[in-house]
Amino acid sequence: MDAGISDIPDLGYEQARDELVAIVARLEGGQAPLEESLTLWHRGEALAAHCSRWLDAAQAQIAKGETSGQ
Repeated sequence: MDAGISDIPDLGYEQARDELVAIVARLEGGQAPLEESLTLWHRGEALAAHCSRWLDAAQAQIAKGETSGQ
């Protein structure tokens, strides 16, 4: 299921995080119909995973810099 997630790999961290925050707010509002809520949920999960990958990569880069004495 694509659920409108094919563009996520092209997003920067801040853009993905901001969209994820907006999706969470929309879902917490409880006003979206079920089908839209499911689509939002899937996109939110993909955005969260994307943000996690960004943070993992940043952490690895920092750790690499620390071990090389930079």
